[in-house]
Amino acid sequence: MPQRLQDLSILIVDDNPANTDLLQLMLEDEGFDHLTALNDPRQVEPWLQQHPVDLLVLDIRMPHIDGFAIMELLNAHYGHLNIPVVVVTAEDANRERALHLGATDFITKPFQNWEVSLRINNALQNRLYFRRQQNRAVELELQVKERTREVEDTQLEIVRRLALAGEYRDNETGMHVMRMSHMCHHLAISMDCDEAFSELLLRASPLHDVGKIGISDTILLKPGRLDDEERQIMNTHAKIGYDILTGHHSGLMQMAAQIALCHHEKWDGSGYPQGLQGEEIPLAARIAALCDVVDALLSKRPYKEGWPIEQVVDLLQSEAGYHFDPSLVARFLQQLSQMQKIRAQFADTDD
Repeated sequence: MPQRLQDLSILIVDDNPANTDLLQLMLEDEGFDHLTALNDPRQVEPWLQQHPVDLLVLDIRMPHIDGFAIMELLNAHYGHLNIPVVVVTAEDANRERALHLGATDFITKPFQNWEVSLRINNALQNRLYFRRQQNRAVELELQVKERTREVEDTQLEIVRRLALAGEYRDNETGMHVMRMSHMCHHLAISMDCDEAFSELLLRASPLHDVGKIGISDTILLKPGRLDDEERQIMNTHAKIGYDILTGHHSGLMQMAAQIALCHHEKWDGSGYPQGLQGEEIPLAARIAALCDVVDALLSKRPYKEGWPIEQVVDLLQSEAGYHFDPSLVARFLQQLSQMQKIRAQFADTDD
């Protein structure tokens, strides 16, 4: 970031070399050394595309492209750079049009040292202030992004820890929610879901079973099969999870509530708690249901051995169109090698 006026760059455009030489000498005497002179106005556009310019000192009457055309070019293509223009002219008639095109100031021919010095310095003072404000805006934007990232990281960590609390009560491990959430994320991307949806799914899906917090240990940790009454109570964890998570405006919490409520719905309508069918089931919940079941079947637990991958594939194929969205099953099987890499990346410590 320039700290002095003399650190700013000046481009002088005049078809008369004597004029550009004289202006350069005057400005060099003032301590300016980032000076460029062009005598062919056709070189201005290529120069601007390759070099930073803080001030344009511009003659009006030139062959090929006059000063007005160059100012119109600046307005059309470089207006966001806010480059000040000091017009060099001996004709009062040019001033009104130049002002309409955004001229900052004028230098009258023949040149006077004091006038060149004062007008160039005044124009560069404004440019320097603009550059400082521009840099400050960039710094503030970076600070906001950093704070936002910190908030998002904290939010994600809270989600993971809350999900872990629910999994611990069900003899699950924290790595299960890591695996299923990353599998959800990968499956969403492979289904051409947009980045925002896929990222939300990564963050929201670990909370799918948080409602188990509200289920008593006698049912949740029962070693044998549940009877019908106990199964009905267990099934309420979907609604409990929804009640815990719903009611907040953030996209993360809304998706998490949706997944908690609907991840036990089935494609054929035989699931719970609402008996939703097909695409009535939110896509996020359909993806979470598939990835949750796959990882649960493949994982070893105190009460069961993990299934071999071939048996899980057979189950997915047989349940496509019944339990699971058939398009998701097909895409999941296409991505099976990547899904196995995810499971290996987040393997349980005792595996």
